[in-house]
Amino acid sequence: MKKAILIIDHGSKRGEANEMLDCVSNLVQAMAGGDVIVRYAHMELASPSIAEGFADCVKGGATEVVAFPYMLSPGKHSTGDIPRLVADAAKPHPEVRYSVTAAFGVHEKLAELILLRAGVPSIPVDADRCWHWSETPRTCGDACRCVSAPAAASSLTA
Repeated sequence: MKKAILIIDHGSKRGEANEMLDCVSNLVQAMAGGDVIVRYAHMELASPSIAEGFADCVKGGATEVVAFPYMLSPGKHSTGDIPRLVADAAKPHPEVRYSVTAAFGVHEKLAELILLRAGVPSIPVDADRCWHWSETPRTCGDACRCVSAPAAASSLTA
């Protein structure tokens, strides 16, 4: 089985914003190595579209596509629009399995990046817990840090 990761953002009228996703996908590709196909797509406003990105994954030999909404929060686009558009893109490729992960959500690597950009050192913490004041799991949606990774990914297998 050849896995592909399709990184999906909203898309922008601003070219630099769209080019950044190309850079991110190149970085992820370098970190994943040659056994994984990494492509990118924009939900709207720019090319490649999700359908084009999905087809490019298949053209590259993918038998499984993991779509990653490159968005911070579990909002309308990452929980509704992107899963719907990925399902539509997968229809012409019934032999390809696919899933859509949760958005970034709450993760210690994002907190480390915020602190790094702010010039503040980070202190190690036990990140596998709910960080909402109520300590109620899933308060922040499927991307909640205290939810295990397999449960957080919504499997939309064809």
